[in-house]
Amino acid sequence: MKTLDDITVTLPDAKRRELAHVVDVIRSGFADAIRHRTQPRFRNGRLLKIILFGSYARGDWVEDPVGRYFSDYDILVVVDHEDLTDVPEFWARTETRLLEELGEGRVLRTQVSPIYHSLEDVNEKLRLGRYFFMDIMRDGILLFEEPGHPFVEPEQLSPKEALQETRDYFEEWFESAQKFKRASDFLIGDGAPKEAVFNLHQAAERLYHCIFLVRTLYSPKTHNLNRLRAATEQLEPRLREVWPNDDRMHRRAYNLLREAYVKARYSREFVITDEELLWLGERVAALQELVRELCLARIEELAARSQAA
Repeated sequence: MKTLDDITVTLPDAKRRELAHVVDVIRSGFADAIRHRTQPRFRNGRLLKIILFGSYARGDWVEDPVGRYFSDYDILVVVDHEDLTDVPEFWARTETRLLEELGEGRVLRTQVSPIYHSLEDVNEKLRLGRYFFMDIMRDGILLFEEPGHPFVEPEQLSPKEALQETRDYFEEWFESAQKFKRASDFLIGDGAPKEAVFNLHQAAERLYHCIFLVRTLYSPKTHNLNRLRAATEQLEPRLREVWPNDDRMHRRAYNLLREAYVKARYSREFVITDEELLWLGERVAALQELVRELCLARIEELAARSQAA
C-alpha cells in the first residue's frame, strides 16, 4: 500500500495538510472516546490504521463548482475489535467536529466520509475476495499505522463465484427496493405523505446498497443517504444525473428525503408538500431504472467472464 511519500501520489500540498488534520482529529477523537471507559475491551482499544481510498487515492477526484459536485475524502478507519466500530458510541463526536470544521472552512474544505472496520473484519473481507477492500489494498494511501498489524493477502473469487454472488445481491436488494417504492405509491394515494416519503427513503437506500453490492460485493453499514449517494456516484458517475440541484424546491425535496429516515417517523414538525412528494417519487423511479440498467450490465460483464474462464 502506498504512503503520502510515494512518488506516484500527486496530492497538492493543501490536500496533504487537510489530510494530516483529519488524521489528528480522528486519532484525538478516538482517544477521547475511550479515555474514561471502564470495560477492558474499550479502555484498551486501539486505532490501528487510517487509510485514504477512493478518488483522492486514485488521483481522479472532482472539484466542480459549476456543477456543484465535489469528491469526498473516503477514509477507512481500522480498529482492533468490532465493538469499537459503533458510530454513535465512539465516532459521532469526531464526525460532528469534522462537519463543523467543514462548515467553518478554515482548516477543512473537503467533506470527510469515514467508514469503520475491525482488522479481523477487513481481513475476512480480503479472504472472501471482496472487490471493495481489494481495491483499497491496491489504490489506498496509508495515512497512519500502528506497526505489527498486517492485512492478509487477498484471495480472488473465481468468475463463477463472483457472478453468483452478484446475482444474489441484485435479486435480494432490487426486489426489496421495488417493494418499498410500491408501498410509497400506495401511501401517496392513501393520503399518508410522511409514511410515503419514509418508504421512498427506504427504496432509495436499498437501491444505493444494491448498486454498491453489485459492483463491489460490499456496502457501507449506514442509513445515511448522503454517504451512500456519494459513494455510489463515485462508482457510477451516471447516477449524478438522478438528483438535479438547479433550484430551491429540488434541494429542499432531496433534503426532506434524506431526513425522512428519522424525522418522517418521529417529528411533528416534518412537513412535505404534494409537489415535493411527487417530484421525489419521480426521481426515485428514475434512480430505480438506472440502477437496474447498471446492475444488469455488470451481471452481463461477469457472465461473459465466467463463460470465457
